[in-house]
Amino acid sequence: MSTTNPHKLRNAVLFLVGAILLMFMAEVFSADSASSDTSVIKPLLAPNSSDPSQPDTFNSIDGSIDSIAQKLASAKLKKIPSVVDELINNATTKEQENLALAYITALLEGELYSRRSNSQLVLAKVTQEKSFDLYNIKDTQLIESDVNKKSIKKIRSSNKVRKFLRTSIAKIQLSSADVNQRIKSVTNLMSNVDAQALMLLEEARLKETNIKVKNKLDDAIALGNLASNNELDVITALEHLEGNLEPQVRNAITKLLNQDTPKSIESLAIKTFDSIEKKVKFNGYIERIFFGLSLGSILLLVAAGLAITFGVMGVINMAHGELIMIGAYTTYVVQLLMPNYIEYSLLVALPAAFIVSGLFGIGIERGVIQFLKGRPLETLLATFGISLVLQQLVRTIFSPLNRQVVSPEFMSGALQINPVLSLTYNRIYILVFALVVFFLLQLLMRKTSLGLNVRAVSQNRNMARAMGIRSEWVDAMTFGLGSGIAGLAGVALTQITNVGPNLGQSYIIDSFMVVVFGGVGNLWGTLVGAFTVGALNKFLEPVTGTVLATIIVLVLIILFIQRRPRGLFPQKGRAADS
Repeated sequence: MSTTNPHKLRNAVLFLVGAILLMFMAEVFSADSASSDTSVIKPLLAPNSSDPSQPDTFNSIDGSIDSIAQKLASAKLKKIPSVVDELINNATTKEQENLALAYITALLEGELYSRRSNSQLVLAKVTQEKSFDLYNIKDTQLIESDVNKKSIKKIRSSNKVRKFLRTSIAKIQLSSADVNQRIKSVTNLMSNVDAQALMLLEEARLKETNIKVKNKLDDAIALGNLASNNELDVITALEHLEGNLEPQVRNAITKLLNQDTPKSIESLAIKTFDSIEKKVKFNGYIERIFFGLSLGSILLLVAAGLAITFGVMGVINMAHGELIMIGAYTTYVVQLLMPNYIEYSLLVALPAAFIVSGLFGIGIERGVIQFLKGRPLETLLATFGISLVLQQLVRTIFSPLNRQVVSPEFMSGALQINPVLSLTYNRIYILVFALVVFFLLQLLMRKTSLGLNVRAVSQNRNMARAMGIRSEWVDAMTFGLGSGIAGLAGVALTQITNVGPNLGQSYIIDSFMVVVFGGVGNLWGTLVGAFTVGALNKFLEPVTGTVLATIIVLVLIILFIQRRPRGLFPQKGRAADS
């Protein structure tokens, strides 16, 4: 029997005990790691580890839009289209489509970056200090501001990739549940209908059920077929696009006419182009009428006050333009006092401008004009001097520089009638506002005691005074009313032009022409005269220019007055006869 070495036996026992301890510690560590937070370890791991046992670094749901988009952080340039395709194919809900669209749009606009620390994808926008503000792509919430460029990496793209991205965006939008979004997508594709876009449009046309979208798709497909080598396709496309007002259609037909094409195609292209031009001219006339009515609405507000004061008092108020200016500056001051309530500042400015300009008017009448009754030349010179004083007062308080009044949100933008005709909301609102003021003024003149007194004094001042009407009080209130309406005209003007010391001077001459043409003191004549002068100006301006158009209108009104000295609607009464 052999003897056992005690040293070897001791080493074996120690080795066995150590192995048991190691196994026990491994078991404990495994159990603890399964239930503990591993956020400290995760940043050390690659976001797309080849080890399937490792969880996704940034996304809890494997295969989600975020996790697919995360591949863009490490993808090579030639692999980006395949990642984008994967994004589109996995976007099955509206929320997923919107998120995929946000990633692709950010990449197309060059604003998709990844953090160098953890490869997280972010939306990065350059600041004025040449640093970056980082935003969450999903909800566009600010993550971090003033980030150094070295800490982020831009996801690169090329012209080829960007072209693919535009097509991909259109692909997502064409399958959107929103009809307007699909129409917008087709319109965007019409700017460059290549073979790939044409195939996409044809596929969408087969699936589409909405009539408006179908028609838009037909237009886009016909536009793409204009570049076809098949003569029959080109002829069919030209026949379909007859009268189409899309700018891309006109450009494509012009390009087709500049090429060597068969006679049959050339003659049909000329016919199609002529039909489009006729519709463009017709819409141009409608636009001129709209701008004429818009100018007429301003002249109506300006001239209504003049018509009342001149009809009642026989005063030619050369300071009327400055009362318009005061209304405009009142609007500017109100907006300064309400910087956080721009949407409501205009509603506050309307009564404020009316009151301020009205008080200025009453002050002018009580302080100057009442002492010059029966002396029209002295009144004209006095009011001219007052206009210069008011202009200099504004220059002293606000400086000679023009001031801008911000339009409320509901007055911004335009009503798009068709691709070549749009009506701006601010001018539509001004037109409606002018008509509302006009009819309220008519109501005041016919249904109130003030209106009755004003009409009485305007028709026969001496008889009105004999009946106990205080003509001095009527004169002051009438001048204040006319000045207040001028203030409202100033509010309206702030929505289409800047506010400056010479604001009212641009409209005062035309407004005098309106009063004389329509009939002194007659509001209906002022209405007809304002819209006639406005429309005539806008139709002449493209041919003769602004200055010559004004001169021609003035000459025409002078010739008209030679035939009808009292205007379109002459004032009635003994005073008018005398």
